[in-house]
Amino acid sequence: MPKVSSSHTTSHFEDQFEKLPKSVQRIAVKKILLFEENQFHPSLNTHKLKGPLANFWAFSISKDYRVLFRFLENNAVIYYDIDTHDIYK
Repeated sequence: MPKVSSSHTTSHFEDQFEKLPKSVQRIAVKKILLFEENQFHPSLNTHKLKGPLANFWAFSISKDYRVLFRFLENNAVIYYDIDTHDIYK
């Protein structure tokens, strides 16, 4: 899969990012950059969601934190949420 051509964030994603511990923010930035180079890198565990979130995907920041996103046209993505597994609720 080609690199992400552009990425967008929702205001909710930005608010949630600011609430994360600084150590998690640093890891998140690295993982997001990795994702934008290789969306299916094994360390990201990128996966399509099911049920009410079937239109979304997620990838791992750490054992506890995830990014909720959608693929858009032309290899673009939009990040909706970043949090613990609570993002699935």
